[in-house]
Amino acid sequence: MTGTDGNKVAPLRARRPCPECGKPSAREYYPFCSSRCKDVDLNRWLSGAYVIPGPPLEEEEDGQMDEGGTR
Repeated sequence: MTGTDGNKVAPLRARRPCPECGKPSAREYYPFCSSRCKDVDLNRWLSGAYVIPGPPLEEEEDGQMDEGGTR
């Protein structure tokens, strides 16, 4: 791609492999290669397949509860 003054113009984003299938990414679906791969990724987020871990749950102060559920 060249500009009006003859200098080469770098693309807005470098082509990289699609995170789903490994094909080169497409500008319309970046960083994915197609609408299908983009939708597959979105479905994984919405179904809970991808999880961002939160802080660990706090334990009881004095340790564990006995069998009856009391301290």
